[in-house]
Amino acid sequence: MMLEVHDLHAYYGQSHILHGVDLAVDEGEIVSLLGRNGVGRSTTCKAVMGLVRPQGVVRYRGRDIAGLRADLVARAGIGYVPEDRQVFPTLTVRQNLELGLKRGGRFGRWTFDDVFRLFPNLAERQNTTAGVLSGGEQQMLTMCRTLMGDPDLILIDEPTEGLAPRLVEQVGALLSEIASRGVAILLVEQKLTIALQISRRLYVMGHGQIVFDGTPEALAANGDVRREWLEV
Repeated sequence: MMLEVHDLHAYYGQSHILHGVDLAVDEGEIVSLLGRNGVGRSTTCKAVMGLVRPQGVVRYRGRDIAGLRADLVARAGIGYVPEDRQVFPTLTVRQNLELGLKRGGRFGRWTFDDVFRLFPNLAERQNTTAGVLSGGEQQMLTMCRTLMGDPDLILIDEPTEGLAPRLVEQVGALLSEIASRGVAILLVEQKLTIALQISRRLYVMGHGQIVFDGTPEALAANGDVRREWLEV
């Protein structure tokens, strides 16, 4: 198993956010982590990345990474796309992508041509400063910049939040393309439709715990779980 999380707890000050989370992601899988806002999905990603102090087991390719600094987790091969679209606003699109390169500036599985083919509007605006891009374009840029670091596993937090339907389709296509190149994905997502379409397995979180673990087909057939933990 590529990523194994067991009995994971995390806190913000005195607030106990994660209550013994168990999940796993294998090579080349798209695994979705679903749930309402505030249940701990983003905190799970941050705990894996070392941005929130974890208590419990976080193992990547058999190596214990719980508590490592975020830069060391990234160098180990895990990429992270945060929810808040952290672009460098005064740099151009192309310069933002260049900052994602690791390993002495060498390209891995992803090149400029790859991301520009998937997102032609980024190609058209590659010499534009990132600060003037739309929210959707900034989201695409953040995802693509992470890919330039050639991770083997990527944690993606709410990539379709606030995007127009056309851009949601583009993000779905990009996620499928990422997986087809052997990159595993842990996807935090609100939109059940896209998660059911592209995921191999799904977890549902509630109150800082995993309340469902199964296939898209099993979740689609389980109306009780959807009503209690997902539907508004």
